[in-house]
Amino acid sequence: MEVVKALPFIVFFSYSKSRQHVSGQDHLEENLGVSVSIMVAQFLQDAAYDQVQTIAKELLNLAEKCKRLKRESPSECAHQLVAAFLTHICNNQGLLNSHVFTDCCKMKTAARLRCFLSYKKDDADSHDTPLIPRPELTCEVAEENNVSLKERFSYEISRRHPFLYGPTILTMSACYETAVQSCCQEENKTECLRTKLEPIRKYIRGISARHHHLCEIGTKFNEKVASAVELILLTKKQPQANFPEIAKLTMDVKNLHETCCEGNTLACALGRRQLMSYTCSNQAILSSKFAECCEQPEPFRGECIINSENDDKPDLSPLLLTRFTEDWSVCQQFSSNQDSFLQEFLYEYSRRHLELAVPVILRVFETYKRVLEKCCKLENSLECHQPGKEVFQKVILESRDHVKTYCDLQKQLGSSSFQDRLTVLYTKKAPQLSAQELVVFVKKMAAVARGCCPLRDELQLACVEDQTKLILGELCRRHGGKPVNAGVGHCCDDSYAFRKPCFDDLRVDGTYISPPLSCDQAISLEEDLCQAQDEELQMEKQKLLSTLVKQKPHAAEDVFRSIGENFVQLVEKCCQAQRRDVCFQEEGLQLITRCQSLLEASSSQSRLM
Repeated sequence: MEVVKALPFIVFFSYSKSRQHVSGQDHLEENLGVSVSIMVAQFLQDAAYDQVQTIAKELLNLAEKCKRLKRESPSECAHQLVAAFLTHICNNQGLLNSHVFTDCCKMKTAARLRCFLSYKKDDADSHDTPLIPRPELTCEVAEENNVSLKERFSYEISRRHPFLYGPTILTMSACYETAVQSCCQEENKTECLRTKLEPIRKYIRGISARHHHLCEIGTKFNEKVASAVELILLTKKQPQANFPEIAKLTMDVKNLHETCCEGNTLACALGRRQLMSYTCSNQAILSSKFAECCEQPEPFRGECIINSENDDKPDLSPLLLTRFTEDWSVCQQFSSNQDSFLQEFLYEYSRRHLELAVPVILRVFETYKRVLEKCCKLENSLECHQPGKEVFQKVILESRDHVKTYCDLQKQLGSSSFQDRLTVLYTKKAPQLSAQELVVFVKKMAAVARGCCPLRDELQLACVEDQTKLILGELCRRHGGKPVNAGVGHCCDDSYAFRKPCFDDLRVDGTYISPPLSCDQAISLEEDLCQAQDEELQMEKQKLLSTLVKQKPHAAEDVFRSIGENFVQLVEKCCQAQRRDVCFQEEGLQLITRCQSLLEASSSQSRLM
């Protein structure tokens, strides 16, 4: 349960005040149809709104336990729905061109579900568009159309974000509906809508990326990794809760995430409701920060708790942590009940280091496990594992040094040159990616630096690690669909905890052989460049850098940067000339000649070295 700060915490309170407090069961019954349509839209992303609604109604009729939702049957209804849905699609192959699922329909039970899930496409970069392209028409539609604003909005969100948890979609749809109702009473409706809908869009985009990331951890790595991530998140949120409570919640949350990741929206909503009910009933032993959230009605309560701040750090004795390194019985405990012992270490370490990001704590955890696996085979095991505290500190310092170097470089070079440097570095690591893919990846990495590096030192590390894990997760998703190279594959698959250090340490991919390309093919100079904004021009420069690096990966970086700077200067000069076409032709030839000679010279130097 990580916080996404794009949407102000108070927004849940302001939106929910306008709604009458309803029980969880009433809310479930009220939104049963919406929940089912969310599931349909997330699996059938190309289906039109009316088609999704039709299939959702058919499903509710097919699933006997859902025909009349009784207080004792919601879980049975939820259990039936996904199976009924997949069978319905397989029995109607002509429906919505669903023949794409033919292979899936030959499979049974769990394999069939995994196959259907593999067809979900979460292309975040193509979804960074306004949810409502023309907000000035929203109020007219709201007045004239009988279609529920909330249902239509949930449909749009579901098909764009197929891994976003159903309860979050229901919450944000309610926020959207309330925002529209409020703005349509204002004189400047359009400006009001833009102001209120933009944070909702940003929140959805941010939380969707995190949900997808959590789902991938659960499927890509073993369940112990997924459990460790959940335990850290819960401990950081509730550091005063005792270990048995955190261990119990870890299992509950992991099971809930699995249900949500399988696309069972109704079961996900039920699980979320039960978990939040338990949380609010046990606030006294879990966290002092949940009180206001627990006063909220459905569906706001759950999202509010997830976005609440971490509880205050307890006053903890350092002796409790030294028992994992300096006690003579460490190896005995490790060998007799390894999982429980390691879980308790992770809990004790996490609650003492609320400032560290999840991947960093996982690195300490994995390092500790390796230390015990090595030391507990020795006769002098205590002497071997006793310096554990220094080993943990080394892990943190190495992580901090990487981030400090990254931020110092950004400060030293400035935004544009920093992106150029990253373009060169990552093209060498993953030259199989297209120039466009590399530029988009680098743009995201540079945005992390802009947002995190100005923070004070103790916040810098957590910020960079937290944001980078999502971006590297996207790169690994791309590798999963179309393999990049062995180095990227190793970093993606070997260890979730050490994924970032692995990518940091990657060097030139020596296996890549670029198709021959001359400078006149690489450098495209058109008058259209004069219409480009500064950011677009920089992206064109970085595409050029990437293309040239692929040709000569061992050439000096200054060579590429020089050509890139010449390219920008040429565009700026020619766009101010009276005869742009003549300028581009003449100056372009000079740049191409300069580029060719620089690359040939650098190639000769590389051979001599």
